[in-house]
Amino acid sequence: MTIAFTKYEGLGNDFIVVEEDVPRDRAIAMCDRHLGIGADGVLITGVRGGRPFMRVINADGSSPEMCGNGLRCVALHLSLGGTVTEEAFDIDTDAGPHRCRVLPDGRVEVQMAVPVLDAARVPVSVAEGPEKTDETAEPKEVIDAPWDVDEQTLRVTCVSMGNPHVVIFDEVGDSALALGPRLEADPRFPERVNVGFATVHGAGHMDLAVYERGVGWTRACGTGACAAAVAAVETGRAERGAPIEVRLPGGTLIIEVGARPERVSMTGPARRVFTGTLSAD
Repeated sequence: MTIAFTKYEGLGNDFIVVEEDVPRDRAIAMCDRHLGIGADGVLITGVRGGRPFMRVINADGSSPEMCGNGLRCVALHLSLGGTVTEEAFDIDTDAGPHRCRVLPDGRVEVQMAVPVLDAARVPVSVAEGPEKTDETAEPKEVIDAPWDVDEQTLRVTCVSMGNPHVVIFDEVGDSALALGPRLEADPRFPERVNVGFATVHGAGHMDLAVYERGVGWTRACGTGACAAAVAAVETGRAERGAPIEVRLPGGTLIIEVGARPERVSMTGPARRVFTGTLSAD
């Protein structure tokens, strides 16, 4: 018995796409870059109840609710394979349905989830710090809030894009290298967190590096780019409704953040790399 697969990448964030269920331990083995195919994750797709779907298994076996780069790859896969023939179509994920459109130039536009800033739903514990709140309730949002991390104070913004993110602006170099894994496992994030380090360069331009939950430092993170754009808008570093060019190590995504509570749009490349079969033994 063999498993048919197709290798895709979006800005260097690479995935193994399969159209059959794969157990967690098998997905881990497939992602091994020395003994398997090698990838940041496995994307399981197909049609269920008449609708396309995507399920993600990271290289460490964890299952994130959503993966923006992976969703672009699955959208391209479904389009190239003829599973979908419409110009725009929905793909169901564990974070809900997302409208996708494969553009003539090969890029894929995705309508992402409505960003969630409510701390309890990110989720993030807000037992300390002057986070946004009202007069009677617990703190509601963590936006540009000072947090003590080890022996330094960081200003953090927490956003869910269907999966949890924390964004820190203007913290780069060796400090970021150490903070990525430290914050991913910070106890204030009960489900762990994706950690984004962003620097804004004038109107509509941002550099971003992401330490991805369950993956580590990655060449690109679609939901991370969306979270960073939302954080930039919420902290006054970027304009709502205007395209934001987010430059990651693997390339550039165009993000647009609408008025609350509109969805965030993400546009970027996806590429089919090769196809193959793998022994199921």
